[in-house]
Amino acid sequence: MGHIRTKKYRGSRTCGGGTHKNRRGAGNRGGRGHAGGNAHHFIRAMREGYRPGYIYKGFTRPAIVDTPVFIVNVGELDELVSFLHENEADYITKDGDKFVVDLYDIGIDKVLGSGRVTKAMIVKAEMFSASARSKIEAAGGECIEVGFDDEFEEDDSEEAEE
Repeated sequence: MGHIRTKKYRGSRTCGGGTHKNRRGAGNRGGRGHAGGNAHHFIRAMREGYRPGYIYKGFTRPAIVDTPVFIVNVGELDELVSFLHENEADYITKDGDKFVVDLYDIGIDKVLGSGRVTKAMIVKAEMFSASARSKIEAAGGECIEVGFDDEFEEDDSEEAEE
């Protein structure tokens, strides 16, 4: 906050800026902006991270593109599914002889295909790799894509009704 500093300088004519001429124009600070980065402000520019040919180059990726994707491998899922079901995890139920695993509810975005699948599982997630899908289906399970696409399908159906 600036209140204490404002009080501190109250009543002084130039508020710590030296004589009355010193805060005129850009000459007192050695030029505007990055002026002198290769000359009279070279050391300061180096200390602040300026490198010739680097400053203001490139771009920042949009956050929507750069968001992390949380994954699980089918092998890990196969090892843990019966243990988690016995310990009454909310997102795992049993439908006959198949485990129903809802990964979308716990924030896992994608299922990858590393590992072996020995149990029949119905897995609900946003995305599946091709190898994960084939391994789950080969073991007698199903892959159900939920989440991202469902939001767009609901919007499309509302527009069609209007």
